[in-house]
Amino acid sequence: MKCYYAKETEAHDPKFRLTNGALMRNAEQAERATLLIAGLVQLGLSTEEPPEAPRACLEAVHTPQLLTFLETAWEQWQKLPNAGAEVVPNAFAQRYWATYPDSIVGRAGWHMGDTSAPMGSNSWTATRRAADCAVAAADAVLGGERAAYALTRPPGHHSDAETCAGHCLMNVSAIAAERLRSKYDRVAILDIDVHHGNGTQWIFYERDDVLFISVHTDPHQYYPFFAGHAHETGRGAGKGFNLNLPMPATTGDDAWCATISDALAQIKQFDPGALVISLGLDAHENDPLKGMKVTFDGFRQAGALIAGADLPTVLVQEGGYLSPDLTTSLASFLGGFLGRDARA
Repeated sequence: MKCYYAKETEAHDPKFRLTNGALMRNAEQAERATLLIAGLVQLGLSTEEPPEAPRACLEAVHTPQLLTFLETAWEQWQKLPNAGAEVVPNAFAQRYWATYPDSIVGRAGWHMGDTSAPMGSNSWTATRRAADCAVAAADAVLGGERAAYALTRPPGHHSDAETCAGHCLMNVSAIAAERLRSKYDRVAILDIDVHHGNGTQWIFYERDDVLFISVHTDPHQYYPFFAGHAHETGRGAGKGFNLNLPMPATTGDDAWCATISDALAQIKQFDPGALVISLGLDAHENDPLKGMKVTFDGFRQAGALIAGADLPTVLVQEGGYLSPDLTTSLASFLGGFLGRDARA
């Protein structure tokens, strides 16, 4: 299986995080990549550098305003008096009455949905190269590979066409899905991150050519709070092509895998030409964000279930945070998907 990773993404190492009113170290740290690569090594997999993707791949998902903001915001931010080291909004747009602002502070509040995706000097390069990885993995599948993996960070599934949030900048899973649409009439996205993929949902919410299914912790008490509920089923042409399967934070292997199996049954009925997996590993019982109680064996079972769908598959890395178990979580999932054991 081809795996893609761009070393430039390591220069994105955000610091700012505000949780329950307290300042903390951001969870989306560069060390995540080291732990994930170690998981690939356990399976005898290596990564290759992706080529630069056409900008049209980004524009197929995101507005020109957002792309310009991501590309230029940090330099403009540094011109502010007493500017912090990272772009972090302190005012947020109320979209039902808002006018697009000229101020970089205002634009930060327009394009950033919360404070958890701070941007530093290398953030644009990192998200650009993460998108390159997602496109390269999609292109590998378009070229005949049965599956390909993109080690993307920052992740993407909380970002919509105009807004980034939740550690995410560009929506790399959506970019991969759009790339697959160049060949396939229908593409399915299955998001198994512990958080609902609200950005991906809104990108495809009014479309019937991309089925989006998310298996996640119930947002009544968990991020992203405002989306991910079962009643959100799509709008217009997209009605019935959005399926949310929220679960309690106590969820373990059996219930999680049974729900993934149900999602795959819906995907089979949709009959897509290809599948994108938003591969969050933060459902693990020892993940620091404590969203579910899935074990390594649960990840292995999930990988095998998804492989059983027998579809051309692009695996795009989403969440999974700093824990010694992150390495084994990835090796377990991919081991199940590939039908092989990790090396001792």
